[in-house]
Amino acid sequence: MRHWRGPFDRQGYHHGNLKEALIEAAQRFIAERGLGGFTLADAAKLVGVTPAALYRHFRGREALVAEVAFRGFSQLTERLGHALKSQGTPLERFTRMGEAYLAFAEQEPGFYAAMFSAQPGDGDTKDKPGGHAFDFLVHALSDTFPEGFKDVDVRFIAIEVWALSHGIAMLDAAGQLPKGPGMPSKYELLRAGVLALVHGALQGTRKNP
Repeated sequence: MRHWRGPFDRQGYHHGNLKEALIEAAQRFIAERGLGGFTLADAAKLVGVTPAALYRHFRGREALVAEVAFRGFSQLTERLGHALKSQGTPLERFTRMGEAYLAFAEQEPGFYAAMFSAQPGDGDTKDKPGGHAFDFLVHALSDTFPEGFKDVDVRFIAIEVWALSHGIAMLDAAGQLPKGPGMPSKYELLRAGVLALVHGALQGTRKNP
């Protein structure tokens, strides 16, 4: 879990950074108290402004949490991009993306919880922050395995990889991931799972020329 650097710095507001200060305050509250553990009044008090001042930048609490989620997905996508550009074979770089994902979930619990909170609206997922992260994952799979997966849509594999990564991250955060002698770390578990998914899909491709 991320460790905060002492008392919240309220000087940002006086420099015209109220929006950024509110986003950081919300992220901090979510990390320490959970999604339901703060109100707009709490965020205003932490930053050092009146609740009315918040509405200059956000329509309400949902809008503030949505912005935290957007920032989280942006940072996650950046980390995944760095992992994909690292050294090693294409498959090694792809599995390293999974390690970056788990590290982000552990180090940025405020972002991560906001990213997977219920979002209002029934629009296309591509219009939501997570849609861009998913597109990035699909492109990464396509670049890593340019030959494709025959009859299996690469998006299907991407969803499976994401679901596996998210499940391990959530189990780990809840302290429910089995540990002990002979048990793999969360990174080893994810790597093995991703390899099994990909190799299974590739074997299906080879059996159906």
